[in-house]
Amino acid sequence: MDAERISSRKNKYIAHLRALASDADYRYACAEYLCDGIKLLSEALANGADIAEIYLRGAKPAGNMPEVPVYSLSEDVFDYASPLEHSPGPLFTVRAKPLPESVRPERVIVLENVQDPGNVGTVLRTAAALGTELVVLLGDCADPYNPKTVRAAMGALFRQRLWETDLATLCAKLREWELPLCGAALRAESVDVKCVSLRRAAIAVGNEGRGLTDALLEKCDTKIILPMT
Repeated sequence: MDAERISSRKNKYIAHLRALASDADYRYACAEYLCDGIKLLSEALANGADIAEIYLRGAKPAGNMPEVPVYSLSEDVFDYASPLEHSPGPLFTVRAKPLPESVRPERVIVLENVQDPGNVGTVLRTAAALGTELVVLLGDCADPYNPKTVRAAMGALFRQRLWETDLATLCAKLREWELPLCGAALRAESVDVKCVSLRRAAIAVGNEGRGLTDALLEKCDTKIILPMT
């Protein structure tokens, strides 16, 4: 498979990559996000991610490339397009998968106003490792498709179900799924997490500095705490 050569920064594909890297509204309009690196590409291929395009750093296509458009970028154009400094590549774009209507999870993590992309990515990675069926993002959370979040997730986005919604819609779904909502909160009435069954539950974690909002805490069936020695 021959790769189309791109050597101009004004090329429409380069403009697309730059916008995916920097503009959340553009990412959501395209339902697509940008990834960087051979390890992430291997993870994407292994997990059946819907790869749209691949962009190589001044190289010819290697073996085992998927049947998608492949482009070869000159060194300077690749550096211009990549959100990372001195990235060896490749860059590739992935189509975001919507939440299936049929999903009925038993283990859910809810993040509310978690603003650090590294924290959101780490939770996605941990949730995937523990077999959590769904991660829900509420309020002013970091964009899960921001390149920083994608890197922190280390491939988890390719296998972890993700849903961005509002509190009212989430609560309606939790009632439909018959899942209790447990909020992590430093409150007098909070129960030691070891005393609560989390086998079938949604667990909510709040902002790094302020925790969960009162609005969400009012919807919680139980408030839980992780005692610190």
